[in-house]
Amino acid sequence: MAIKKQYLKTKPVCKVTFTVPAEDAKKVAVVGDFNNWNPKGSMLKKLKNGTFKGTFDLPSEQSFEFRYLVDGEYVNEDAADRYQWNDFAGAENAVLEL
Repeated sequence: MAIKKQYLKTKPVCKVTFTVPAEDAKKVAVVGDFNNWNPKGSMLKKLKNGTFKGTFDLPSEQSFEFRYLVDGEYVNEDAADRYQWNDFAGAENAVLEL
């Protein structure tokens, strides 16, 4: 798994690319604070090599809790900036610092 951040000079926005190797998966989405934990509109596209990838514009100078939703199961990002306990989920969520 990987996260790539590209900050725009003209806007307070960061283009964030999420990459998830999941050859056997049918669907992968990234869900978090930035989309109200709704997978609609945050599905990653499956590439020929079996990796799922997607780029999203997120407001810079903020932090967001997030997880991947891989075929209905929540998975944390290995390369997250940090992790934070979430009482609602009863688990740690990955945190993206922009």
